[in-house]
Amino acid sequence: MVRAEGPAVAADEQEQTRRGRLRRWFDWRRGRPLTLLGVLVTVLLVAHAQVPNAVGNLGSLLETFLPWLGLTVPVLLALALWRRSGVAVLAALLPAAVWLNLFGALLVDKSSGPGDFTVLSHNVAAANDDPQGTIRMLTGSGAQIVALQELSGSAVPVYVAGLAKTYPYHAVEGTVGLWSSYPIDGVEVVDIKMGWTRAFRAEVTTSKGPLAVYVAHLPSVRVKFDSGFTAGRRDVSVQALGDAVAHEPLRKVLLLGDLNGTVNDRSLAPITSQLRSAQGAAGDGFGFSWPASFPMARIDQILSKGGLVPTDSRTLPADASDHLAVVAGYRY
Repeated sequence: MVRAEGPAVAADEQEQTRRGRLRRWFDWRRGRPLTLLGVLVTVLLVAHAQVPNAVGNLGSLLETFLPWLGLTVPVLLALALWRRSGVAVLAALLPAAVWLNLFGALLVDKSSGPGDFTVLSHNVAAANDDPQGTIRMLTGSGAQIVALQELSGSAVPVYVAGLAKTYPYHAVEGTVGLWSSYPIDGVEVVDIKMGWTRAFRAEVTTSKGPLAVYVAHLPSVRVKFDSGFTAGRRDVSVQALGDAVAHEPLRKVLLLGDLNGTVNDRSLAPITSQLRSAQGAAGDGFGFSWPASFPMARIDQILSKGGLVPTDSRTLPADASDHLAVVAGYRY
């Protein structure tokens, strides 16, 4: 009888050990900090619009870099597995599911072939020490409409001369300009409450019909230790530009420019509530455009309304600017 009991006792001990390991895996106290972090990241992804802007524009700062919260998922998952905490593993999968719901569609190539025309927007940078290289990139892009921002006074004649053959029509107002292979008319400065000109509107007559094209470079934003995300001046300009677009008499409208903000940022709502992002509709990936050395945010935008259909959206390789050029094709 004693020898018969030995294997049964051993099996019972093994079963108890297995159950003990399972209990430890699903004892939430083992991975409590990791579980709480997973829940926090999930809440930030789900309720980012509820993070207030009252203190340091924290909500806008979060929304500017919102996709990067996805990087916390593999870190949390690896730590949860190392800690052998099943609860922490589940908590790490929660933000993964929410992130995929928010941004998963951006990872799929949504381009639909060539359009009727191609547009390009580029902050060429006032400190650009190779404008000829930038000109070669622009003329080789295949775009029919090109908007440039941060044009220094000395650089304007260089771009006018270098782009003249490919783009016989152009308009420059302040530090922003528009070049086109189609006729340009009706140029009007748009007051975006900066005290100097960094936005204008023009009518471009394409082979398919007229477009209202807005070129804009909104005020810069900064992240400061003592004041947070300083975007007040930009937000005033966003409202002024949004008002101008809302009162545009032409139906088909393009907005090209450095908006110093992403389409996720609630502060750009006066613009993004009216206009559709080419990258979101027809791009492949996030299309980050700044900084060029390691792009982290898409602050250079191509937006449209009035039935213009984006057919593709992409960024171009880096030139001597700290921004990447953004390009999109459209069907009229």
